[in-house]
Amino acid sequence: MKVYIGRYPKNPDKEQKVSVRIDPWDTWSMDNTLAHIVVPMLKQLRSVQHGAPDVDMEDVPEELRVEKLVGEHQVDENHFKRWDYVMDEMIFAFESKLIDWEDQFWKVKPEIDWNNPFETGVIMPGFSRAEISPIRWKTEGECDWEGRAKYQERITNGFRLFGKYYEGLWD
Repeated sequence: MKVYIGRYPKNPDKEQKVSVRIDPWDTWSMDNTLAHIVVPMLKQLRSVQHGAPDVDMEDVPEELRVEKLVGEHQVDENHFKRWDYVMDEMIFAFESKLIDWEDQFWKVKPEIDWNNPFETGVIMPGFSRAEISPIRWKTEGECDWEGRAKYQERITNGFRLFGKYYEGLWD
């Protein structure tokens, strides 16, 4: 365990002590572990924010874009809506790490033949021949691969936005 000492942003005369404990299992699925921390923080920031950073127009839907802002750091009627959109996408991505979101796209889930699960390799739908699964399936599955891919793209975009606007996560 390490203790980090810093200064409170709103009261630099006061020391802020942060104690962080990392157990070995926390890094087993670190993306999931971090999601448990990041989701409530993003939700709290979203509910109490007092400002918003500039958001690039290509990162938001057409209806939130403006043709051109005059000058640097100019605010228009959609300035805060753009940041809300980015925050919502980040929250969506991290919340998705906490659920089995793929389940909603399976019309019929495949079953593994547990009597002899690794007897022969099969090619799973949506994977290339280079990604051969060693699992033997008892029943075929039926999945909305297109819907699943769109959902995954949204998750990936939310994580991209988190990285891009990381330094904008302040209140």
